[in-house]
Amino acid sequence: MNIRTPKRAKRSFLPEAFRIEKWDAIKPYFDDLQNREIGNVVELKRWFKDRSELEAVLSEDMGWRYIKMTCDTTDEQLKKAFNYFVAEIDPKIAPYNDQLNKKALASPFLDQITEPGYAILIRNMKMAVEIFREENIPINAELSQKTPEFGAISGAQSIEWDGQELTLQQAAVKLQENNREVREKVYHQITARRLQDKEKLDDLFSVLIQLRHKIARNADFENYRDYMFAAMSRFDYTPEDCFNFHDAVEKNVVPILNELASERKNKLDFEDLRPWDKAVDVSGKTPLEPFNSSRDLIDKTIECFNQLDPFLGQCLSIMDQMGHLDLESRKGKSPGGYNYPLMEIGVPFIFMNATSTLRDLVTIVHEGGHAVHSFLTRDLELSDFKSTPSEVAELASMSMELISMDHWDLFFTNADDLKRAKKEHLEQIMETLPWVATIDKFQHWIYENPNHSVDDRKAAWNRIFNQFSDSITNWRGLEPNRDYLWQKQLHLFEVPFYYIEYGMAQLGAIAVWKNFKIDPQKGLDGYMAALKLGSLKTIPEVYAAANIKFDFSSAYIKELMDFVKGELKELG
Repeated sequence: MNIRTPKRAKRSFLPEAFRIEKWDAIKPYFDDLQNREIGNVVELKRWFKDRSELEAVLSEDMGWRYIKMTCDTTDEQLKKAFNYFVAEIDPKIAPYNDQLNKKALASPFLDQITEPGYAILIRNMKMAVEIFREENIPINAELSQKTPEFGAISGAQSIEWDGQELTLQQAAVKLQENNREVREKVYHQITARRLQDKEKLDDLFSVLIQLRHKIARNADFENYRDYMFAAMSRFDYTPEDCFNFHDAVEKNVVPILNELASERKNKLDFEDLRPWDKAVDVSGKTPLEPFNSSRDLIDKTIECFNQLDPFLGQCLSIMDQMGHLDLESRKGKSPGGYNYPLMEIGVPFIFMNATSTLRDLVTIVHEGGHAVHSFLTRDLELSDFKSTPSEVAELASMSMELISMDHWDLFFTNADDLKRAKKEHLEQIMETLPWVATIDKFQHWIYENPNHSVDDRKAAWNRIFNQFSDSITNWRGLEPNRDYLWQKQLHLFEVPFYYIEYGMAQLGAIAVWKNFKIDPQKGLDGYMAALKLGSLKTIPEVYAAANIKFDFSSAYIKELMDFVKGELKELG
């Protein structure tokens, strides 16, 4: 499969030169869709395509405003441009979307559309109509302006080290140093800097919780958790399934965490294993450095994807050529990493904060998996078909982390380093599932108890954290650091309830990798066949296309953990 550098498809509804500046220029197109007479099924399908084109243009414009703002949180003009969209344009779109959904659902020709994807689209539109409330429009606008405050606060955090100013991401690399005194010193500097903002972030989170709870109550839900399960179209599982996932992780994965932590403590020969001892190599080797610059990281990742399949490499090459990669860490840049889909051009944007670590390598292949997903769905008929549920989106990214390991020799030419990198990543996966359970269970508690105090929140966090963390690490004297660990998690502030998907997709990714280990070509074909489906099928159907199960039962988790433990044993 070969692709050329994509060009934006010719518009058929909006003018080619159309740009989003003021609402008055956008409104006529919404009025056209709302007032248009639809006399047959062909005209209805044309109406859906025109609506999709308008949505793609709007979402891409919003996307670029967000991307530019997160790349430089210090630029007030970029922040102003983003805030203008969320305050002046988005709120005016919301009621139109509700009316357009109702118009489509009322059409007598709707049941004549039998093409794949429309059944799921219609199901989602019905839910959107059910939960829409006019009074939530200004609250959502306020939320859209408040949530980026997390990135601004976190992006300004830095420490001074050896006369240099380091972002906290750059400073965290020092936690891999063999000198324990250095690790402890940098750990204390990082945590002290984070704690300077703990009240700011607590206050911000409290405001967000109350705004979200108000949205839920306005829509006649008991709490925001239940509202979000509806808003995110979670038709394939329930909160009870999440609780079962938490229990299964506690039963089947936390004991492995204890084994790994105990092994680490013994190999390091320390009386106490402390938080600053968790990233250092236990054999005393220097930290792994898979690349030496963002350019080196890009080139090696493209070749890694090429060796898996030339199409995959082409996807990243095109993004590179188009300037859709911003990878290095710098002050003023929002923390974290993301792949932002751009619906009209169909070429996404990857944002991350790379320094020089194995974690950065994992991040780029993870976001690269998302990017490949965008390319595989870019020719689907409607924007809605390309907007996959996060349980599927994260399957794309987390599977890529594992199937790409066959070609990590590009990053690690030394065989021992390669083996060590694979082992560290698999151990990290063992830690991912309990952390996902921790964050998810914490969110359930937060929104089931929206009127809690800051002290209640702290107590709940520690109770849940202790349930899913190893019992070997000694936190004596570090309790304030542990109390606020949750404030590192961007998702809690910016994308509430988008986290359990990582756990579900991690299980799916291990299953994809298991298939890949048995038959690489068949495993890769199944993976790509699943991604091509976009939102044309349900989550279980997409997983089935990859020849895996959408299952997070205790028995299934144990089966997959046993497989990973076997792979770890082979690595020695």
